[in-house]
Amino acid sequence: MGSVYIPLKGVFNSLIGTATEQETWQHIIQNYRLPKAITAIIVGSGLGISGLLMQTLFRNPLAGPFVLGISSGASLGVAIVILGSGIFGGIFASLFISKWGIVLAASLGSFLVLLSVLMVSIKVRDTMAILIIGLMFASITAALVSVLSYFGSAQQLQQYIFWGFGSLGNLSWDEIFIFFLIFTVGIVISITSIKSLNTLLLGENYAKSLGLNIKKSRLTIIIATSLLAGTITAFAGPIAFIGLAIPHLTRQVFNTSNHKILLPAVFLFGAIIMLVCDSIAQLPNSDFTLPINAITSLVGAPVVIWLLVRKRKMIF
Repeated sequence: MGSVYIPLKGVFNSLIGTATEQETWQHIIQNYRLPKAITAIIVGSGLGISGLLMQTLFRNPLAGPFVLGISSGASLGVAIVILGSGIFGGIFASLFISKWGIVLAASLGSFLVLLSVLMVSIKVRDTMAILIIGLMFASITAALVSVLSYFGSAQQLQQYIFWGFGSLGNLSWDEIFIFFLIFTVGIVISITSIKSLNTLLLGENYAKSLGLNIKKSRLTIIIATSLLAGTITAFAGPIAFIGLAIPHLTRQVFNTSNHKILLPAVFLFGAIIMLVCDSIAQLPNSDFTLPINAITSLVGAPVVIWLLVRKRKMIF
């Protein structure tokens, strides 16, 4: 769906390669709507799975994919590129303010925060300490973004705010290919961690007694989350709600904590809900597109609240 009305038959013909009534329909579907739908599937499923990994690792229902400061690191990278010209001058802006420049800056910011968290996770034994340190990294990066915002112009601030709204559109097929490759690596690492995740549900001490290498498992889970959440933030911006709520929604529906069931279910639920939210945000037959961040929270939060009230307990 979108600002141009295309009948279902025209959509189907375009997808299977048959000629459509109007050539523009094929161009719109294959170069705008199909890439956007694929991006929504990657974003929804990736954030859902990374949220599930974090909630299990920290045994905290409020943990999400961005608790380690990965999103904040990406935000700082983008802020340096967009708002940094107020400090570093116009040459800096002309070199880095581009589509790939922003993606690269967000990826680099996420990677630096990830590197810091990994170094901490090797030295710190307590898992909860890593969670607190991740939140501290987020606070530091937020403070640096505030300083950069103070020196930024109104136009730069507007550009940065629009990036913060999140967007599923405007990705080319080349960008989606790179996005999908990194996403696939993150998913494969997550699948290999299923046994460790189920063991961690019993508690770290019991997991150790079963022979689980806590440090290695923790490191693997953090890397998988960082690949998924960091890449998604770099290409689509910081998308709220999905990573926190989808795992809870899936647990309530399937009434289980077994990750062999939860992982594929979260993948599916995240993709479906993100596609629904994108359809709502698009405002069919209208030229306006609402911020995807606002829609994910407005649509999803009431559903999760209703499920929790109805079930009267949280499965974890």
